[in-house]
Amino acid sequence: MSDHACAPRHPSWLKVPMPSGENYRELKQLVRGQRLHTVCESARCPNIGECWQSRTATFMILGNTCTRNCTFCAVHSGQPDEYDLDEPRRVGEAVATLGLRYAVITSVTRDDVPDGGALIFAETIRQIRAQVPGCRVEVLIPDFQGDGEALATVLAAQPDVLNHNIETVEHLYPRVRPQADYRRTLELLARAKTLDPVQVTKSGLMVGLGETAEEVEQTLRDLRAAQCDLVTIGQYLRPSTAHLPVEKYYTPEEFAQFAAYGDSLGFRHVESAPLVRSSYHAGEQAEAQ
Repeated sequence: MSDHACAPRHPSWLKVPMPSGENYRELKQLVRGQRLHTVCESARCPNIGECWQSRTATFMILGNTCTRNCTFCAVHSGQPDEYDLDEPRRVGEAVATLGLRYAVITSVTRDDVPDGGALIFAETIRQIRAQVPGCRVEVLIPDFQGDGEALATVLAAQPDVLNHNIETVEHLYPRVRPQADYRRTLELLARAKTLDPVQVTKSGLMVGLGETAEEVEQTLRDLRAAQCDLVTIGQYLRPSTAHLPVEKYYTPEEFAQFAAYGDSLGFRHVESAPLVRSSYHAGEQAEAQ
């Protein structure tokens, strides 16, 4: 089925200006100079111009090749190189150079590494705190294949927010996230609260992949049952013709309805709008607790 057959092309509320500006160019040079990756570029985020111009970015550690092949994601999939043990220090330097007060760190999924990269996550948190005292750190982690010790390693470094995205509704997992597991994601979020009851947890999902509104609401209920604190909901946008097509473009009003439903369930904060992504306005989301 083509995009034209299943949904209109790029509604007006999804239009964004081309990236530009002095801060955007400076951040691009910084990322290149430090040999770092950002999910902003690798995942082709539509908000890159706005975020980089405001001097915010989501750093992607553990390389830029993912061992999984999710059918919605623009990040390159394949066999990764050995990861760089010096990367956490360079991320800390970049955060210091930018003068960030809130840093977001994510990664590709590294199923080829015994701990899934948990040690590198923990060291990155420590390096940022050492180089930028007072900077808050949010980590968007993979599922570590359900490894509780890997999760505990990250939590021991005390991130301000622990994020793990559920991405989509349960029945779409085989098509959208064939190497992941809906229940494993929920278990990770619940386990984080068991290990550290005061840890702020977060998750996010995309809509427009063929789910129903009722399934979105069920997913929100499942996340609250796992004691998830913060949630983001945004429109899926097809990165290329090799990825899943968009089945529906939700209106801003429909996103507002999802936000209202999430609020009624008791989330500390729900960020729901067409261009919302997991790290979009992350600092503001955390402050809204």
